[in-house]
Amino acid sequence: MRFPKLSRSLRQLTTHVLAIALGVVLAVSTLQVLPSQAEPAPTITPGDTSNLIAQRQSPATAAIGTTSFVTAAVNRVGSAVVRIDTERTITRRVDPFMEDPFFRRFFGDGFSQQMPSEQLRGLGSGFIIDKSGLVLTNAHVVDKADKVTVRLKDGRTFEGKVQGIDEVTDLAVVKINAGNDLPVAPLGSSTNVQVGDWAIAVGNPLGFDNTVTLGIVSTLKRSSAQVGISDKRLDFIQTDAAINPGNSGGPLLNGLGEVIGINTAIRPDAMGIGFAIPIDKAKAIAAQLQRDGKVAHPYLGVQMLTLTPDLAKQNNTDPNSPIQIPEINGVFVMRVVPNSPAASAGIRRGDVILQVDGKAITSAEQLQNVVEDSRLGQVLQVKVQRGNQTQQLSVRTAELQNAS
Repeated sequence: MRFPKLSRSLRQLTTHVLAIALGVVLAVSTLQVLPSQAEPAPTITPGDTSNLIAQRQSPATAAIGTTSFVTAAVNRVGSAVVRIDTERTITRRVDPFMEDPFFRRFFGDGFSQQMPSEQLRGLGSGFIIDKSGLVLTNAHVVDKADKVTVRLKDGRTFEGKVQGIDEVTDLAVVKINAGNDLPVAPLGSSTNVQVGDWAIAVGNPLGFDNTVTLGIVSTLKRSSAQVGISDKRLDFIQTDAAINPGNSGGPLLNGLGEVIGINTAIRPDAMGIGFAIPIDKAKAIAAQLQRDGKVAHPYLGVQMLTLTPDLAKQNNTDPNSPIQIPEINGVFVMRVVPNSPAASAGIRRGDVILQVDGKAITSAEQLQNVVEDSRLGQVLQVKVQRGNQTQQLSVRTAELQNAS
């Protein structure tokens, strides 16, 4: 009876041994399949933490590095961004009462000449576009300034001389004499900018020097009329990068640190919306300002409104409307400036402009761009609808003398 029991014990022991051996084999094979799990921990010598840092580095950090693209972009252009301080002296208007001869009999002629003057100070931004010391900024930053001071990021200050101003595009070129070792901002292209691209604004908002804000390009070709600046001829880059007073004239950068626009306008009734002049437009204007000191803009001399059939129908169904408008697409002439090219050509208030040189015109912005792209003195063939009839008129463009 003992032998059968011993035999069963031996069989059980053999089974356990085989199970253990199988487990060892499986463990060894697993280590061979996953050798990384079996590698020993790296040896770190005192003061050497490179291996530890590499192990702790996240995939995102490994992909973009320890420096963000914003930092790299700002470092590329930052030293070329300047602060522009302006001073302007104004004298208060003389009270008409002080010009009265009876008054002057008692106080003398010299009294009215002692009216106090006032110093107006302004602040804006700009950036260097040439090693010779050419600075690009907004016209409204330096317009009518008696003194312009340009301060570089490294603390150097120079007196600036305004070389040219163009109020229509709100651009100006200022020259400083600082040798030929000045940093220059890399100019990109606004042609390939797309909605959703990164937008980095650099400048001196509210006097806080060297401020950087980040956003995206919100939309393109936002017309100056839509922005509420009817006296300008611009299609803006719209961005949600924070732009505040003092940012005017500073650069708007893309993710590579290239200038794609010039920060120029904010709307007081909007939150987080700013506008920039496309750099391709600025390049062309800056070249003319350097050469001639001004830019000649052709004009027709009409105040206009984009007309649609729905808009015309609303007008025509109004019993108090003073005029019936053709229910078509075009540009409605609201007013003709006296002694203008349009007036000389016979364009009248109430006309609807349909074509220019055979090209259909469907918006006021389109007509403005066609005229802006024409040459001074060029004759444009303008097709208008007047009542139920159409007419072909020849309009010779002239130079716009006053932006306001």
